[in-house]
Amino acid sequence: MRHKRHKGFSTLLCFLCLLCFFVAMSERNVTFYRWDDMPKEKVTDLFDRRLITADRMMLAHVYIRKGAIVPRHSHENEQLTYILEGGLRFWIGEDESQVIDVMAGEVLHIPSFVQHKAEALEDTLDVDVFSPPRQDWLDKTDDYLRQK
Repeated sequence: MRHKRHKGFSTLLCFLCLLCFFVAMSERNVTFYRWDDMPKEKVTDLFDRRLITADRMMLAHVYIRKGAIVPRHSHENEQLTYILEGGLRFWIGEDESQVIDVMAGEVLHIPSFVQHKAEALEDTLDVDVFSPPRQDWLDKTDDYLRQK
């Protein structure tokens, strides 16, 4: 014998879900950041960064010295790289056949799981946006960057 639900049960369940959603949303606060107040992490002698992380995205100031190499890697995170100062040369793909120079004022979009490598053409400050946030950066398990 099948259990019959009360007619109002589905309506009540929907109401409770909506109520929980609106309560959760009303309790959310905006957050203000100042880059100079954010801690700067020294990843290597040639690579520093500052991170701001939200629920579903990460914003990073990445400081890369001329000649530094970011080894070829990929990640699930969609990435936007906006160069504020300097420039980076990117090699795209497993065979690194596509080469793109991204200079101050330019933006490169790297979709999820696309292999890429970069070299700083000069001392560079770039803003990287990741979605979702880079958990390996937060956990400091980004060994590909920390190689000497």
